[in-house]
Amino acid sequence: MFWPMLAIAVGFLGLAVLGVLAVRVFLAAERLGRQVTDSARRINRAADDLERATVAAARSADPV
Repeated sequence: MFWPMLAIAVGFLGLAVLGVLAVRVFLAAERLGRQVTDSARRINRAADDLERATVAAARSADPV
């Protein structure tokens, strides 16, 4: 009777470990998603700034 109970306990322990790891992976993926979103916003802002600077430089270089 000892071995079946030990096998069940080890099985539950394994499921608990997998559950904890799944939560950690989910939280890390969520954090990565936030970082990617933030980086995309920064890149878009930098692209807009570059576009505005290019337009301003083109206007100042225009001899007409």
